[in-house]
Amino acid sequence: MKLARVIGNVTLAKHHPAMRGASLRLVEIVDDITRRDANPLGGDSVVAWDICSSTEGDLVALAEGPESAAPFRPEIKPIDASIVALIDHCEVQPSTKEP
Repeated sequence: MKLARVIGNVTLAKHHPAMRGASLRLVEIVDDITRRDANPLGGDSVVAWDICSSTEGDLVALAEGPESAAPFRPEIKPIDASIVALIDHCEVQPSTKEP
């Protein structure tokens, strides 16, 4: 699971029948947790199925690969990423390990 920020919406002109009713968002993956409030975040952009009703600017948890389609089982969805949670608060503790 990765952290990402919603940066836009995606609209399909044509789609696979399994995508009917899809709410798709463009998200930017957080590449460094200490920069989670930076703009831009610096990570890759990914199209994700939104099952959490996110809006632009939301920090979200992103599932990728086969796990991204798990909420739809037994139905099969042709997706590689899905937004599975909205992040309200994220606290980072400094590492106690010495380099």
